[in-house]
Amino acid sequence: MTERFDVVIIGAGAAGLMCAVSAGRRGRTVLLVDHAPKLAEKIRISGGGRCNFTNLHTTPEAFLSANPHFCKSALRQFDQYDFIAMVEAHKIAYHEKKFGQLFCDSSSQAIIDMLRDECLQNHVEIRLHTPIVSVGKTADLFSLETASGRIMSSSLVIATGGLSIPKIGATGFGYAVARQFGIDVLTPRPGLVPLTFDPALLARCKSLSGLSVDAEVRCARAGFAEGLLFTHRGVSGPSILQISSYWQEGEKISVNLTPTMDAGAHLLADKRTKPKADVATCLAAILPKRLAQELVDMAGLGGHIAERTDRQLQDLGAMVNGWEVTPDGTEGYRTAEVTLGGVNTEALSSKTMQAKTVPGLFFIGEAVDVTGHLGGYNFQWAWSSGFVAGLNV
Repeated sequence: MTERFDVVIIGAGAAGLMCAVSAGRRGRTVLLVDHAPKLAEKIRISGGGRCNFTNLHTTPEAFLSANPHFCKSALRQFDQYDFIAMVEAHKIAYHEKKFGQLFCDSSSQAIIDMLRDECLQNHVEIRLHTPIVSVGKTADLFSLETASGRIMSSSLVIATGGLSIPKIGATGFGYAVARQFGIDVLTPRPGLVPLTFDPALLARCKSLSGLSVDAEVRCARAGFAEGLLFTHRGVSGPSILQISSYWQEGEKISVNLTPTMDAGAHLLADKRTKPKADVATCLAAILPKRLAQELVDMAGLGGHIAERTDRQLQDLGAMVNGWEVTPDGTEGYRTAEVTLGGVNTEALSSKTMQAKTVPGLFFIGEAVDVTGHLGGYNFQWAWSSGFVAGLNV
């Protein structure tokens, strides 16, 4: 059996759903397919189940790409306020958590239901549990082979995401299609992912697992001031997830554990006013007790603060304000929120998301080499790139 559609979209996640809505509104016949048994699993699990669906502060500067200008056109054509208007039209209650991050008041399912309902209203056909066996192209039609038959279409949109969170079905399918058509793929790697420590450092930090602090974390290319969480594998938390997208293997990171205070000046002041106090006790006034003790032990500066020279206390303060550590690696795609790299933007039109050398072939969302910061930016890229492709399929 052979079926024919104007548009086939492979990948029923955030970008694919938005593309289907956008194309369906234009009266195109649209088929949205996915190998997974459920719709938009990444939306469902995001934001602790409440979906951080966009960010009020979305600008091109919040995205990483080999071409930092590529995302501008799509973000301009469909911005965060356009998606918010859609959410409000469906009467979905939401709130701002912090830093412009918008979450559903109830659950992520509200966003999934909204997109599914929009698809149905615009006569989009959705087929789940439908693996694509092969993709081909004739002179002016794409041909997809499935277990139930052949599907032909004038336009083909790849919205299959990246490699992050394989337990919900992530694969490299989109990259394989790109390479099949001679389109360059920049090496993928995990992004927005916890960093791991080597066994020796893990042993030192074992007592800190589960402890969180506000910290400023920097590497050679960026810095972020948000929460940091010590884990049984290394470090996580928003500041670490953010820096992971910029960090390169073998590179040091610098962690300021008291970003609003000069720890050295605090210790010197306590030496004058509390000479009999323990160094760890003085440090615990500005850090969690367990962390203060670990840093003092690491520096070998236990005992009364009066017994320590000013230089020793200044050096301990410098460690607090600039703890340098070389992560052993990352936790990988298993826990990564996004995939960096992907389809090279040089091969795509920034205005339409269409491949320059393959008319009718589009790549959107996480499959493309555009990755946002933590906080709703990656969903906004999905909405923007999907909407724009839908206007042009």
